Amino acid sequence: MNIFLHDLNQAYITSELSTNEDTILRYLDYATIEQQMPMTAASIFWLNTLHDCNLDQSLPLPFDRYRLSDEHRTGRGISASFHFGEDLSHDFLSYSLSNGITLEQLALASYFAFLFKSTNGESDLCIGMNINGRYKEELMSVIGIFVNAIPLRCQLDPHWSFHQLTEHVKEIFINSLKYSYFPLRRILAQNPNATKPAFLDTLFEFRSYRSENMKNEMVIGDSQIFVLPLSIEVFEEEIMSKSDVALTIQHDLDNNQLSCTFHASLDLFERMTVNKMGQRFHSMLKQLFSVTNMKINKAIYELSLTLSDEKLLMKSMNNTQILFPSLPCIHHEFVKQVMEHPQKLAVELDDQSLTYCELLYYVQLLSLSILNEQRVNVGEIVCQCVERSLSMVIGVMAIEMVGAVYCPLSPRDPEHRLYALLQQTRSRLVLNHYLTKTKFDDDISSIDIDAV
Repeated sequence: MNIFLHDLNQAYITSELSTNEDTILRYLDYATIEQQMPMTAASIFWLNTLHDCNLDQSLPLPFDRYRLSDEHRTGRGISASFHFGEDLSHDFLSYSLSNGITLEQLALASYFAFLFKSTNGESDLCIGMNINGRYKEELMSVIGIFVNAIPLRCQLDPHWSFHQLTEHVKEIFINSLKYSYFPLRRILAQNPNATKPAFLDTLFEFRSYRSENMKNEMVIGDSQIFVLPLSIEVFEEEIMSKSDVALTIQHDLDNNQLSCTFHASLDLFERMTVNKMGQRFHSMLKQLFSVTNMKINKAIYELSLTLSDEKLLMKSMNNTQILFPSLPCIHHEFVKQVMEHPQKLAVELDDQSLTYCELLYYVQLLSLSILNEQRVNVGEIVCQCVERSLSMVIGVMAIEMVGAVYCPLSPRDPEHRLYALLQQTRSRLVLNHYLTKTKFDDDISSIDIDAV
């Protein structure tokens, strides 16, 4: 656009346009030169770089919806942006200067670290980046399409520090840019198994600009022209998106500030997920570059994408030091009922019944028998094998009264099963009544509840 405006301004002021075809390089000349360029070194580089890389496999990002085929995608997208702020921008720029790495390379390394964490530790990452393509000074004044998409593959070690990752990404970036003139169609042709280049679903872009160039106005000669933005009609706050996720980091050269924008497809992500994505990336950058919380020398896998409110929620959920009120014992509640309602019915079965006072009397008799005759200790397991009867309730309450542990045995189980349970529980006492006392031999200590 700037080339066109320059030519337009020249033609407007001088009423002529320089068209010396002997000295000016045309786009047609560039296309011819490109076809004649030696591509062997570039071909070998991209062949080695993408060796064993599954170009059809999309990154396992935290999608909210299943992936649709291209013909069913709506193309609707959503953006989430944030400014680095003065402090984070300063720390980011300082790290770049002190480590001899460009801002674009540092931003790319940060993006790879974020993708590694967002994909649950995927260490072989391949994303796409559009490059300018004007790799010669003569091409800067030529109007034409020079943009070429290239894959950026990063095979990282989770135990690397972030500094090691930046050095690795720096090398990848320099080498990839060196051979970026190699057309994408030829890169893909060298990988015949790649039916769909999935790395283009995850994109990266870095822009440096001056605020004055972002204004929607321009001066042509002595006239001022305003640019009317041309946009596709979509819903409010929505954009058009062909990729799954695209990260754009912008550097304002006037105030030396940085900002970040995530573009994501609404066919795959909810709005909240995209906003969370931006928040997590911002949080990770603060972990890496904040002077008070630097994790540059720590392993990449130790980086956290958990937000502060999520940490607070997890902390509250894991707080097991809550003091709950102690629950009253069942035999204490039973005695309380006896004192409050001694003549009310406590238990009833067919034509038989016992009041609270009567039940307490029989429970105390059985409890004394258990303590005095069998010398049962607190916490010891006492088994009971009785049919459905009033004796069952008396036995349960008596075991609770003496502080023992109640273990029921089914009268319908065969004798060998009952003996096996006694051995497993290490119980030396069984409470029974007239219907079940024949199930146990004399070598097993037992108390007949009815006899007591």
